[in-house]
Amino acid sequence: MPANAALATPSTPKLALSEVIGALSYALDLTEGQPPGHCIRCCWIGVHIGQEYGLDTASLWDLYYTLLLKDAGCSSNAARLCELYGQDDRRTKRDFKWVDTDNLSQMVRFVLRHTGVKGQLADRFKRVMHLARHGEDLARELIQTRCERGADIARRLGFGGDVASGIYSLDEHWNGRGKPDGLGGEAIPLYSRIALLAQVMDVFHHIGGSGAALAEIRDRRGTWFDPALVDIACRLGEDPAFWAMLTTEEIEEQVRALEPESRHVAVDDDLLDEIAEAFGQVVDSKSPYTAGHSERVALYTDMVAESMGMDDGRRRWLKRGALLHDLGKLGVSNSILDKPDALTDEEWQEVRLHPAYTEEILSRIPPFAELAASAGAHHERLDGRGYPKGLGAAQIGLETRIITIADIFDAITAERPYRGPIPVPQALEIMGRMVGTALDPDCFEALEACVAVFGDAVPTGR
Repeated sequence: MPANAALATPSTPKLALSEVIGALSYALDLTEGQPPGHCIRCCWIGVHIGQEYGLDTASLWDLYYTLLLKDAGCSSNAARLCELYGQDDRRTKRDFKWVDTDNLSQMVRFVLRHTGVKGQLADRFKRVMHLARHGEDLARELIQTRCERGADIARRLGFGGDVASGIYSLDEHWNGRGKPDGLGGEAIPLYSRIALLAQVMDVFHHIGGSGAALAEIRDRRGTWFDPALVDIACRLGEDPAFWAMLTTEEIEEQVRALEPESRHVAVDDDLLDEIAEAFGQVVDSKSPYTAGHSERVALYTDMVAESMGMDDGRRRWLKRGALLHDLGKLGVSNSILDKPDALTDEEWQEVRLHPAYTEEILSRIPPFAELAASAGAHHERLDGRGYPKGLGAAQIGLETRIITIADIFDAITAERPYRGPIPVPQALEIMGRMVGTALDPDCFEALEACVAVFGDAVPTGR
C-alpha cells in the first residue's frame, strides 16, 4: 500500500480460535526445527486417539488445544540449549526428538554428534564432559523451563488447568523416568500422554513413513507410552487414509473440523490482543537479548501512530502487527541471534529470511493478509536496499514505516550481544542520519515528539 493511501479502520474479522491458534502453531514448529505443520499433524493424530479412547466433547476440546500449543514454551530454553551444545539449537531440538532417552547408546551417540561440532577439540571435549557429568540435572532444567513457560502461555490465553497441565507434563514417561517431575503411569495427565505419543508418531512418520512410526511407538510401549493408547494408535494406523491425511494440503482444514462444533470459540478484539501478546512473548523468550523487544516495539508503534493521528481502531490493529513482527525469528538459530561477533554471509542470509517467515505465518489467517504484509516488511528501506523483497518507497505503506522506526529505535537503545545499550539522544542522532533512505521523515518526527514527552523516562531495553 502506498505511503499516502488512506488507512481504513479494519473491522474485527470473523475468526475461530482454532483458525488463529492453528496458524500461529507454525511459529512453534520453527523454534523446534520441525517441518511446517508439525503441531497441526500432532493435533490430527492426537484427537483421533482421544476419540477412540472415548473422551467427551469438553475433554476433546481441551486435548485439541493441548496438542496445538504443546510447544508454546519451547523458545524459552533455546539460548541455554545453544550455550550447552555450542551449535544450532533448532537442529539439536529436531534431532533430540529421534532419541529414546531410556536407551543409553542412543543418548551417547546424540551427545557426541551434537556437541561443539564446529568448535575446537578442547572446547568440544569440555562440553561433552560437562554434559556427561551433569546431563540429568541439565535436562531437567531445560524441560522445566519449557514446561513452565508453555503452561503459563496457555493460562494467559484463557485455557483451564487441564490444558496447562497437559502442556506442562508433555515430557513425562509412563515408566516414571521422564521430566520434569518424574511422574509415572496414570499420574501423568491423559492429555500429556496423548500429546507425547502423537509427537513421536509424527516425527517418525516424517522421517520413515507409517511403518517407522508404528515400530517406534510399539518399541516404547510401557516405557514412554501408556500401553492402552499405543494399542489405539496401532489400530488407527491400520487405515492408510489416517496417514495419507498427514501429507495432504487439506490437513489444516480437516484439523479445524476436528474441533468439537459445540465448543467453537469466536475471537473478539480482546482475545486477539491476548493472542498477539502471548506469541510476542514466545518470540522474545528465544534470546536474553530480545526480552521485552516485541512489547516495546508495540508500545513505540502505538505512540508514533497516535502522534500521527491514527484512529484508535487502526492503532489497535497495528499494535498486533508490531507484537508479531518478529515471529519469523523463531526460525533463526540462537547461535546467530546471540553471536557476539560479526555474522558470516551465510548467517546473514538466515537472518534476512525471518521477515518472510513472519509474513508466511500470519498469511495463514486470511483476514490477516494486510497485517502480514505490514509486519513482514519491517526491514524494507525507502531506498530499496532493505530485505527480504527489496521494496521501494512507493511499495512501503505507512503502517510498515511506523513499525520499522519503532523496531530500529528499540534495536539501538537495547543491549545486544556485541555492545551495550546506546543512550536515547545518541540513538536519535544515529536514526536521524537514516531519514529519507531507510526511515520515513514524518515517522521520525513523530518518534522525536514522543521521546520528548517521556524525557529520561522513555522505556527502553536498557
